Amino acid sequence: MTASITDVARAAGVSASTVSRALRGRSGVSEEVRAQITAVAAQLGYTASRSASSLASGRTFTIGVLVPYVGRWFFGTVLDAAERVFSAAGYDVLLYNLGSPETRKRFFTKLPVRKRVDAVLSLLIPDEEEAAALRSLGVPLATTVGGARPGFTVVGIDDRAGTESAVRHLVNLGHRRIGMISGTSGPLHWTTPIERRRAYLDVLTDAGIEHDAALEADGDYTVEGGERAMTELLAASRPPTAVFAQSDEMAMGALRALRRHRLGVPDDVSVVGFDDHELADVVGLTTVAQPVADQGAEAARLLLRQLDEPDAELPGHVQMPIRLVLRETTAPPRPRGPQ
Repeated sequence: MTASITDVARAAGVSASTVSRALRGRSGVSEEVRAQITAVAAQLGYTASRSASSLASGRTFTIGVLVPYVGRWFFGTVLDAAERVFSAAGYDVLLYNLGSPETRKRFFTKLPVRKRVDAVLSLLIPDEEEAAALRSLGVPLATTVGGARPGFTVVGIDDRAGTESAVRHLVNLGHRRIGMISGTSGPLHWTTPIERRRAYLDVLTDAGIEHDAALEADGDYTVEGGERAMTELLAASRPPTAVFAQSDEMAMGALRALRRHRLGVPDDVSVVGFDDHELADVVGLTTVAQPVADQGAEAARLLLRQLDEPDAELPGHVQMPIRLVLRETTAPPRPRGPQ
């Protein structure tokens, strides 16, 4: 026989209403009790009646998620964390992979999510027309990329502060030839590469270091792109003694290129990344750690709270903590003439 909500409540020693609130992600239930109820529900094989809940609430119990690259590590990590929160609350995810300009234009022209979702989590940055189209849906909206935006709850980090800490670390070590691997060919309207480049240039200016355009290269936010960009930087008339990569994946590509050119890290070239990718510790990469999964989970929780408490005052922007993690890929430059 299929377990009922009463069976779960009896086994967990709580009321049926508490079980409902816990499994829907609503407030008023401690995390300890929520975890206990979730475990009991899973053990008994309890599944909430989606049709009954939909009729009672007028909801679809589906969240729309828009991504530019479903296969990229950052977006995949955010998506996985958000989906876990939605699933625990009884919601399904309707995923739209809008990586090409054609699919993106078609989506925002037809808006296939209308009346099919209760909220939207956007992992792409909409322009003004696209943002207006999403607001016209009349559902809660959240994102984990870009800055503050009217009608959206934004969960993110301070890209400038993170970059400044990374580049200033290299300056403090004594480096003067500091290159940067960026992602200028990233998703449409993505502001992250722009903000991180501005911070990079600001630190160089503050340190009295003249900017050299030959020390910048596009790495496409991929390992392969990072390897290609590092090879380009090494071909400069005066190669860098240190490199800041705007993502750990590009930094890993840079490490591969340096190894292929038989250059030591950090003896010949220091490398700093950004993200604290799950493999960053494995390769000993100095990096700026950001809580990628936590951003996805927090954005999901805020969307669910908007659904359950439509009159509650929620923050328009939540800034998550970042920190510089020192590992083995950075050191002072070796004396070898002007740096």
